[in-house]
Amino acid sequence: MKISLLIPVYDYDIVALVHSMKSALGKVPEFCEILIGDDGSSAEFREKYRSLKGDGVKVISSEKNIGRAAIRNRLALEAKGDFLLFIDADVMLPGTAEAYILKWLPMIAVSRVLCGGTLYHESPPGDPDKLLRWKYGKKKEQRKAAERNKHPHASFSTFNVLIDKSVFAKIRFNEELKQYGHEDTLMGYQLKKAGIDIFHIDNGLMHEGLESNKEFLNKTKLGIENLSKLFDNVTDKKAFSETVRILRIYNRLRFFRLTRIFAGIFIRYRDRMEIRLDSSNISLRLFGFYKICMFCTYREIHRRRNVLPIF
Repeated sequence: MKISLLIPVYDYDIVALVHSMKSALGKVPEFCEILIGDDGSSAEFREKYRSLKGDGVKVISSEKNIGRAAIRNRLALEAKGDFLLFIDADVMLPGTAEAYILKWLPMIAVSRVLCGGTLYHESPPGDPDKLLRWKYGKKKEQRKAAERNKHPHASFSTFNVLIDKSVFAKIRFNEELKQYGHEDTLMGYQLKKAGIDIFHIDNGLMHEGLESNKEFLNKTKLGIENLSKLFDNVTDKKAFSETVRILRIYNRLRFFRLTRIFAGIFIRYRDRMEIRLDSSNISLRLFGFYKICMFCTYREIHRRRNVLPIF
């Protein structure tokens, strides 16, 4: 049994991360290679990735940006390992690479899909402009495995996941999703539909790449728009809704015919909410309300389109 570590990246410095991970090559026999997926990065970063080649490290480059799904699928095709360990580029090891890799090994007998979890620094970032992303991550994403295992498919994330290559070959990332947002949600839904179990363990990586408040709000917008499109395209809306909290709330609002009211609130008060969310007085409750109002707005737009189910 061999494990390939796959790191998709676009214009992000992963030199320190790769050097840290390389320290486990040779020490852990099951850990066979590190593959870097350069998704159309600039010349400056491309040169940094090339400098890492050799001693078990390969670089798979795309001349243009082909998207998060496509570059991950390409890495999986190139990997030699029986198991694929996907991690995001903006992570940091909280301990040694050897300890991190070894922690996966006994769990492979438990499930063919294992999620390690996400960690955030205890102290808020020094830059208040990154407070929203840190607060959200700390409260919503940093959760113990016992909690995530209560709803394993809904908690699925590719931020730090080990997946059997034969399972990945059946599911793969959907390359039609060019825009950022909810790729993990779709894959979690597809794994559930395929009857493939997911098991969560406490083997977290630190999320370092915190976006500014404005960048995070923009990514949220893209993600909510993507989620609305996915909702139109999935064949089993009930199963899909069970994997996303915002959809469960939306379905209740729709039952009581409140969705247009929430869409109207978003249109009228969007600017005020965004000003509050881009301040030092950030409320995650307001952020949750902002997202459901935005989703209701997109539903009013997308429901008028006749889109055939494809997933």
